[in-house]
This record gives sequence, C-alpha cells and structure tokens, in this order.
Amino acid sequence: MKIFVDRTDVFASKLAPIFDLLGAQALCTKGDPVWERACSRRGQWPRIPLYALLVMSLSACTVGPDFQKPQPQQVAEWTKPAKAAASQVVPAEMDERWWEVFHDPKLSALTQRALTDNLDLKLASSRLQQSRVARQVNTANRYPNTAASGSYGRKRNSGEGLNDPSGNNGDSAFNLWDAGFSASWELDFWGRVRRETEAADATLEVAENDRRGVLLSVLAETAQDYIQLRGVQSTRAVTEQNLDVARHSLKLSQLRLADGVATDLDVAEAAAQVAAIESRLPALEQRQSQLINALSLLMGEPPQALSAELSTDAPVPQTPRQVAIGLPSQLAERRPDIRQAEARLHAATASIGVAKGDFYPRITLSGNIGSQAMQLSDFGSWSSRSFGIGPQFSLPLFDGGRLRGMLYLREAQQQEAALAYQQTVLRAWHEIDDQLTAYNASQLRRDSLAEAVRQNQIALRTAQQQYVEGVVDFVNVLTVQGELLATQQQWVESSTGVSLAMVGLYKALGGGWESVYPVAGAVTNNPV
Repeated sequence: MKIFVDRTDVFASKLAPIFDLLGAQALCTKGDPVWERACSRRGQWPRIPLYALLVMSLSACTVGPDFQKPQPQQVAEWTKPAKAAASQVVPAEMDERWWEVFHDPKLSALTQRALTDNLDLKLASSRLQQSRVARQVNTANRYPNTAASGSYGRKRNSGEGLNDPSGNNGDSAFNLWDAGFSASWELDFWGRVRRETEAADATLEVAENDRRGVLLSVLAETAQDYIQLRGVQSTRAVTEQNLDVARHSLKLSQLRLADGVATDLDVAEAAAQVAAIESRLPALEQRQSQLINALSLLMGEPPQALSAELSTDAPVPQTPRQVAIGLPSQLAERRPDIRQAEARLHAATASIGVAKGDFYPRITLSGNIGSQAMQLSDFGSWSSRSFGIGPQFSLPLFDGGRLRGMLYLREAQQQEAALAYQQTVLRAWHEIDDQLTAYNASQLRRDSLAEAVRQNQIALRTAQQQYVEGVVDFVNVLTVQGELLATQQQWVESSTGVSLAMVGLYKALGGGWESVYPVAGAVTNNPV
C-alpha cells in the first residue's frame, strides 16, 4: 500500500468514482489518507454512465517514468592524422551506397545480389516478422475482447441432485440450446497497458535495427571478401611474373654453365629459386577458392557457383581521393547497434511503468448477452434471453513482495540498459578512431612499399647485368630477386589493406542500410 501514498490527491480523485461505481463501501477504512480522501469524495461524484467511464479511462494518467532520448557523448571532429596520406576523409554527407565509390561494376553487382539473396538477411527479416506478430499479441489488451459462443447438448440430470430442469426428477433426458456474446475490456486508468504497448513498440524497434545490423555486416563482408579475392589474384600475378624471371635466370645459368663460365652451384641455386616461387602458387589458388566460396555463400549459392565469373583476374578496387564520412553528430542516428541499444533502453524504461501499474487496481468492464432454451422453438424468444454487465475490480493486497521485487528488477534492468547504451556509443567512437588511423597508416605503408618495389626492380636489373658481365656472383641475383618478390607481395597486400580499411571505416560509421531499410517505412519496405 505504500506505493499509493505518494499520489494522494490525484489517486484519491480517481478512486472516488470507482468506489461509487462499485459500491465499495467496505474499502473506506480509517488509517490510510488515500482511501479516506477517496471515500470522503464519493458523495461529490454523480452516477457515471458507461460511456463516461470509458472516456475517463482514455484520459487517465500513465505511471512510470517517461522515456527521455539519451544524449550520447559527442566528439567535436574526427581525428586528424599527424601525417596525412593521399586519400583523406572529409566531413561531408556520406553516400548511402558507399560500395559504389570503388567504381567496380562487379562489386556493385555482387552487393545487389547479396541484398536480395543472402540467407542471413532473410533470417533477420523472418525474426523481424516474428517481432511484429509478438507486438500484436502484446498490445491486444488495448482493445476490447469479444467472443461468441454456442452449444447444444442432450442431457439428463440426477434425480437426487440440486435441480432437474425437466421437472421429471431425473427420469427423462432434455435438450439444452445455448448461445451468447460476451465482451470485456480492461480500463487502463493508470497506463499499464499503454506502457506495455510502448515496451512492445521499442522491442520491435530492436528487431528492426537488428536486421539493419545484419545488412551492414553483409555489405561489409561482401566488399571485404571481394577485395581480398582481387588481392589474392594480384599476388598470384606478381608471383607468376617473378616465376618467369626466375626461370629466365635458370636458363641463363644453364647457358653459362654450358659455356664454362658458371658452376653447378649457380644452376642448383637458380632451380631452387624456381621451385620456391612455384610452391607459393597452390596456397594462392586455395585462398582464391575459399574466397569464391565465401562470396557464393553470401549470395546463397552452392560452392564454386561464382567461379566462372570471379576466376578471371581483376585489379584491387581503389579508394577515391576523398572519402565522405559525414559528421560526428550523425553517428548515433546511423549505427544500428546504437539505435538498438537506445530501443532496449526505451523498452526497459517502459517496463518500469508496467511493473508500477501492477500495484494499482485493475478495473475490467465485462458484459454478456445470450439466449438459452430447452426447446429449439423457444430459442431466441424474449423469455429465453439472458444478460449480464458490470465492472470487475481487483487490487493486490499481499503477494509476498513479488510486485515490489519485479519493480526493483525492472529498475535494475533499466540501469543495465543505460550502461549498455553508453558502452555501445563509446565502443563506436573507438572503432571509428581505429579505422581512421588504419586507413591513413595503410596508405602510408603502401606508398613506402611502392618505392621499395621500384628500387628493387632497379637493383635486380643491375644485378642481372653485372652477373652477365661476371662482376658479381649469381647469389647476388637470387638475393635481389627474393627481395623484389617479397616487397611486391607486401605492396599488393598493403594496397588491398587500404581498400579493406575503407570498408572497415564505413562499417564502423554504420552506413549502407539506409538505402534498403530506411527509418521511414522500415516496417513495410522489405526487399528480402
């Protein structure tokens, strides 16, 4: 009963008409200020017709805290690197279809296929549909519950029982025809049902953002697998080029051996170099096959279904000179996980109102009308009618602390949801900062490796020329060739890493789902 003491005036005013309607004179006891004020005001309230009571229920108060949209911690501007690379981020409006900034038609086509055929997206859409149905179930208490019933039975009562409708003391059977219509509606005076609806709407929003998060992951994974595939193909091309150089060196050493100006050691070292480079190709072929399978799975296709269209070599998609990433203030509106955490906090806040509403009386209007007769000819006549109408009132008095414990639980869950929201926002800022650093650093590494490749190519040509002239040993040629192959592979990996870093940056920013699952119309716009 302590829960009511905080609301003496408002609550007493609302209890007075309820007492008057129910005739709850027995509840007017001494000792509780709320009940005493409510009882003292009973005489001030006229008899309320049913429609007035319904209007009152619609304008009643709503218990529990109102949800306030949290204000996440903001940063003034994006982190700026100490040494800027060629491609820089700019705080311009981000392109929702960010994968198209690579200007790779194959990547764009694969992305569109993933949007329509990916099974994870279809599963997320199915879960969203389940959440919509669950919301419909959870919010059904807002409306009256109506039902129609009917029955027929051939019966015979005991002659020694309480009564026998046939009047034959159980000596004969009788027919009983029964049909009726019933309706009931809980009057939501305290807003408990409205809080349930609010929590259900927030839970549905959680499911909507879960699907957006899945979409974001699918977009990023498709781009990452495709970029890695092109990186592997570029590495294989570089390896094959170096294999041709190694085979040329082997032929050269064999010719010099035949001319007597080289040794068997030179030939053996050249052959070993050829075999060592050849040994790298099977691993690259395996990696290409794995990435094609990964993309096939993202498209909902069987293994190697995309082999014919993806096995042909193509360059790694390159990043633009400027990358528009939006403003820091737009982050909370864009990242699905932040939106999802906010919706969970909203649902937890509304659940507090539901728990508080359980402390208050529940008033249900119910009524029924029907017809009952022992003869079919009498069924439906005026004398066979039956009806009943009136309110039902229930008030928890003692429950062993269950309601209070549930309230404490909901409040603790709200605190957890608030902390989870703060953690999600903070983690998002860290992810973006890491990706900004990675994007800039990967470009600087790529540019340095490009210079290393250029110098190693010069060194290899010089070493080959000096070996032909007899100035240096063949081991110098092999050493420089190994260094060139290593730096070329590192350069390809770094070039791939730049594009992957940009994909990671867009994923951290939470972009890409808006064009497919926009906020407006997200419930009806479902391409999956």
